[in-house]
Amino acid sequence: MPTLSRPWLAFDLGEEMRVLSWAVHRPGFVTASRILWREVHEDDLPRDLDAETWLASELAARGASDAVAFLTSRDLARHHCKTARVEDVTADAIITIGLSNAERVGSREDYTGRDWGKDWGTINIALRVDQPLSDIGLLEAMSVATEARTAAVHDLGHRVATGIATGTGTDCIAVAAPPGHMPYAGKHTALGEAIGKATYDAVLEGARQWLIDDTERRSRAS
Repeated sequence: MPTLSRPWLAFDLGEEMRVLSWAVHRPGFVTASRILWREVHEDDLPRDLDAETWLASELAARGASDAVAFLTSRDLARHHCKTARVEDVTADAIITIGLSNAERVGSREDYTGRDWGKDWGTINIALRVDQPLSDIGLLEAMSVATEARTAAVHDLGHRVATGIATGTGTDCIAVAAPPGHMPYAGKHTALGEAIGKATYDAVLEGARQWLIDDTERRSRAS
């Protein structure tokens, strides 16, 4: 499971895998053996900084340019891991979550003037499955993970001005699988069930912890 060495959290996939994401570093369909998080704060990312270039240089200095990588302002010690096993299929989900820029899909809050490094949250999900998938299968796996994320945030009941939140404006998901030819990972399959359960349980647990931490932070500030 992941290794924490601030300001990095590393998820070793165990082998070269096909990874699909819209991560800040190495998005799209790529081959990688690890997924990294870089914890950032307001001093790391001034408004005029090119975050993609900055992260690429940080990864190069670490010797990790080959990794898929997220950015997060969440305390990396607050990561959450869940494993789901269904029949002969295993899915591992590792997530970090903050909801300070929560959104309800189909609408937008006005976050003008917010400080990204200080006030913005995000949901970053890294999902590894042990079944060889084609690129089409990875797309379906991504859709199931996204649905599970949305269901968990909705079930939390966190409200924004437009209703119950379904995610944040900066969420990112990376799905990793051994390369193969299986094109199916839907909710009628054991793989889809495992993906949904691992992702849902990790996001819901992490979101509940974020609410506790946010309440304590607000109490200290008042």
